[in-house]
Amino acid sequence: MSGFDKVVTSYEEAMEGLTDGMTVIAGGFGLCGIPEGLIGQIKTMGVKDLTVVSNNCGVDGFGLGILLEDRQIRKMVSSYVGENALFEKQLLANELEVELTPQGTLAEKMRAGGAGIPAFYTATGYGTPVGEGKEVKEFDGRPYILEESITGDFAIVKAWKADRYGNCIYRHTARNFNPMAATAGKITVVEVEEIVEAGELDPAQTHTPGIYVDRVIKGSFEKRIERKVLAKEER
Repeated sequence: MSGFDKVVTSYEEAMEGLTDGMTVIAGGFGLCGIPEGLIGQIKTMGVKDLTVVSNNCGVDGFGLGILLEDRQIRKMVSSYVGENALFEKQLLANELEVELTPQGTLAEKMRAGGAGIPAFYTATGYGTPVGEGKEVKEFDGRPYILEESITGDFAIVKAWKADRYGNCIYRHTARNFNPMAATAGKITVVEVEEIVEAGELDPAQTHTPGIYVDRVIKGSFEKRIERKVLAKEER
């Protein structure tokens, strides 16, 4: 890798520098838009005591769920945890610390962290366990709680296309968390379906500018579906 070329050719190089106790921010929404290969590399590395920030923790045996198998995650900051039986088991056994965060608040925590904003006020969570112990301030007669932003040692994201400079485009639901996560890591690694040459991406359509990205790797993806719901045949 030389100059502004951010492409790496191995997952070992992509996740170089990740060590025990670090915070990893992971993009994805359910199993949509998750960096499958980067998650697999974290499992292979065997790093422990991780704090993982992501909308959810995958499912049993896939996505971030594979990191629970060897208890690599110490703390999970997420919004939805209902698709993973091992997650539930470790939570109830006090083997996993969990910080549940409203979905929009979690997205804004990432975005604010990437923008250098240390905290922000939101009405979401006021008067619930989410707001307990947090500073409250009124604006126009409505109470808001103070939420701190989030940054991580690593951010791992999945994009549809990226150029060699790290400029990224996401598709559809993969835009829910990946763009915010990409800005919030000290080291941001993008796993991408297709790498194109500089100048091929329309600047007006670029979702994440390459200034936020440190490493780009081309991956292959299973794109598993969490839960299939099929319509019943009419008789």
